Amino acid sequence: MLAKILILPALILMATATSAAEQVHFKAGDDLTVYADLYLAPTGKSAPLVLLFHQAGSNARGEYGPIIPRLTELGLNVLAVDARSGGPRFGSDNRTVKGLGGHSTPYCAAYPDMEAALAYAIREGYTGPRFAWGSSYSAALVLRLGSEHKDELSGILSFSPAAGAAMGACSANNYLGGIAVPTLALSPKSEMRGRKKQFATLHAAGHQTFVAEHGVHGSSMLVEARTKADTSATWDTVIGFLKLYGAEFQ
Repeated sequence: MLAKILILPALILMATATSAAEQVHFKAGDDLTVYADLYLAPTGKSAPLVLLFHQAGSNARGEYGPIIPRLTELGLNVLAVDARSGGPRFGSDNRTVKGLGGHSTPYCAAYPDMEAALAYAIREGYTGPRFAWGSSYSAALVLRLGSEHKDELSGILSFSPAAGAAMGACSANNYLGGIAVPTLALSPKSEMRGRKKQFATLHAAGHQTFVAEHGVHGSSMLVEARTKADTSATWDTVIGFLKLYGAEFQ
């Protein structure tokens, strides 16, 4: 019993350390201030880093609030970014949009925020494998990031890569042939009617694809409160990809 009493506080302290976030900010190429939350791994900056980008109308804390604890428990560094195209969806503020007077931009305009996040990670000395993770519109933009920054990334995770008319010039389909780093694209089964050709192209290029039987749009396919179904197969696929291209972590 004494051992349990002694160990429990240590576990609580560890959980607190891995779940605590530091708010950071950095400048995009057009001088816009971009806000993000940084979760530092227990092993420091040499651990793999995941750059999280949200879907339309959303923000990092809202969309990724239920997902980040699982990533930090694995021993990963996490940088969760509020891009300039977003809003209050999932119940939190988008701090970067707030800095624009509450005016969200078109999807394509958010790409400099992603480049700035990657540059920030490099500048701050995150030397471990780096992964860019996108959801919906940002899932298309991380494919572009993977084609233009191949030497700075170890992998791409693209959840429901958007290719509709609203994406315009930054449709996911425009980048499928140029992705230069290992990529995992994921989609709920309900969206596959319009994504079969997209996934076939990725698969033919040697990239991984996964269809979540009872998933929902974007990164929310990892959140059981949103899918109302088991997400273990989706999580197993994501973790397997991160381990395959990110060396060993917890």
